[in-house]
Amino acid sequence: MQNYTLRKVFVLTLALVFIAGLFLIFSFKGENDDQQKHRGGPESNFTVNPPAIPDQIEFAGEAAPLDLFYVRESFERELLINTYWHSSTILLLKRANRWFPVIEPILNENNIPDDFKYLALIESGFIPIVSPKGAAGFWQFLDKTGKEYGLEINDYVDERYNVEKATEAACRYFQDSFDEYGSWTLVAAAYNAGKRRITESLEQQKTNSYYELYLNDETSRYIYRIMAIKTICNAPENYSFYLDENDLYQPLQLEKKEINQPIESLVDFAQQNNISYKMLKELNPWLRNRSLPYSSGKTYWISLPKDRQKTK
Repeated sequence: MQNYTLRKVFVLTLALVFIAGLFLIFSFKGENDDQQKHRGGPESNFTVNPPAIPDQIEFAGEAAPLDLFYVRESFERELLINTYWHSSTILLLKRANRWFPVIEPILNENNIPDDFKYLALIESGFIPIVSPKGAAGFWQFLDKTGKEYGLEINDYVDERYNVEKATEAACRYFQDSFDEYGSWTLVAAAYNAGKRRITESLEQQKTNSYYELYLNDETSRYIYRIMAIKTICNAPENYSFYLDENDLYQPLQLEKKEINQPIESLVDFAQQNNISYKMLKELNPWLRNRSLPYSSGKTYWISLPKDRQKTK
């Protein structure tokens, strides 16, 4: 009798375990199906395809020879990376909406092709970064080059972080390079690698074309990166980037305050102008210290929000 009872309990336990197992299987299946649909599973019709390559691509009016297999594949590489590196490209699209309107008129006034705005975009992502080599600002000027092209760089002021002044300096660099090379594509390559390296490479390899130069990996990819970002920026929906006006960072509404005397405390200056020190530094990253000495004959222009009551 005892053995019969034990067998009965054993069978009942197995049955309960079997039923529980079925319940868990179907529960997980339903949950996984829901997750699969949400994450792009088969039922969502989500596919990953290589982006279409335009019939023609160009930088600053100079066409890239897509009939060369390595040109086509190099461009496709950068287009693939920037199409599927979603977070990075979305941020570039957002920031471009804010800063292109600042940069475009300066390029135009200096007769520099509009495409050079994409060079700044890939150089810095439109954030005031410093590279491991010490290049700084939107245009990533080295200290020596920045000073050579008229930027003030010291413990108190670093105009590499002043978007307008750094863009003016970049325009002077581009024009000097164009006078030397006669090609905007080579101008951009020289901006990345340095004029000396590009000039030596052209002479050693007996060519006058960027697309025929054998260069280091970074400079070999540089123009293709610019053209890939340009291609996406000009038609983001073609690459599955759908941003409406509210998604984009809007141009800042600023006014400029003329400064022709020393400022002993920028913290106090900010308070006197109804903004925080944080806001002052965000709008004027070229101010590198907590004070601003005055040099005779020098005038600075500090950016302030037009509506300063809302910034405190």
